[in-house]
Parts: sequence; structure tokens; C-alpha cells
Amino acid sequence: MTVALGSWRVAGTYLESCNCEAICPCRRVDGVLGGRSTYGECLGALSWHIQEGQAGDTPLTGLNVALAGRYSDDEQGSPWSFLLFVDERGDRDQRDALADIFTGRAEGTVVEHFPWAFKPSHLLALRPARIEVDHTPRRGWFRVGETMTVRISSTVPGDATVTCVIPGHDRAGEELVASELTVSDELLAFRFNGTCGYASTFEYSG
Repeated sequence: MTVALGSWRVAGTYLESCNCEAICPCRRVDGVLGGRSTYGECLGALSWHIQEGQAGDTPLTGLNVALAGRYSDDEQGSPWSFLLFVDERGDRDQRDALADIFTGRAEGTVVEHFPWAFKPSHLLALRPARIEVDHTPRRGWFRVGETMTVRISSTVPGDATVTCVIPGHDRAGEELVASELTVSDELLAFRFNGTCGYASTFEYSG
């Protein structure tokens, strides 16, 4: 079900990691479509820092959002199960706007970018949280309370052009290696190191 927020736009920086080997098979490499995840099941953590944002009269600049999710390539439609965390620093209107946008319920371009919006999905929980983000190129990290941590350790060598649907195939990004990917929630939990990461910018609107 989509919702109308009025005119809205969010833009900023993006960082993620999942359990696939780098370069993540889901990416496009030099424009070539990706395929199955490395192990048939994707377990990942994603983060957005909003550098510029507005939903109607509600300012969203400076707020953060994070998501933890899983899907199996072998389940019909590869449905997503995910936890969404919205910045606890936001007031009720700001948190509601972030929830509508980043679940994919908002009318707009997010439906083109979020697999959990254009595929079957199950929202496990939506929670306000303390979300700390440092998207410094090639050494970024993010943390959601005691529930989620991602730390980048290095880049993937090579000159291939690598893009990802979530920030958008129309913008440059960089494939990375994560030294830590941890999610420890009662509804979803996993831990990896040395797996893939990805950094880029994003802009969504509606």
C-alpha cells in the first residue's frame, strides 16, 4: 500500500554490507546485470545519511536510517524480511516520514530502488533507534545501538564500474570489503567478516 506524503525528496550518502563475496554478484559490473547471491541467501545491513531532505513541511536533513534484511534466491519471488530503524532524534512527523519513504510505502522513485518495495516483503519491525553513521570514503562505518555494526576495512582493487540498484545504477559507487558485519536482534541475527560492502550516494523523490 502506497501513501502520499506530498512533495518529498531525500539525498545523501549510502553504505552497506552483506554476506556475499566481493564483488557482490547482485551488482552490475560494467553494465552487466548481476545474478544470484554468493551463497543463495543474502544477509545484509544498509545505511543512509540524509544530507538534504524534506517531506512536505517536515525537514529531514541530518537524519539517518538503517535496515537489516535477508532473502533467499530459492524462495519464490525472493521475498525480503527486514528490520527498519529510523533516527530517534527525529520527532513523530519526521520518524513517520522516514518510515513511509524507506519501507517503500511512499509514492515516488523508491519503488524503483528498494527490492523490499518491488518484491514481496515482510517488515519484521520498525523501530526508532540511535543510529551513528560515518560514511567517510573507504573507511566508513555505521552502528545502530547494540543491534547492528558495519565497518569497512578496504576497497576492492580494479577499474570496473560497479553499481547497485538501491542507491541507483545511474550513479557511481565503490565496491568495498567489510571487516565487520553484525546484526544481533531477536528477529534477525548474523555475523560475518571479510565480506562485501558498497558505498555511493542516493537521491529519492516523490
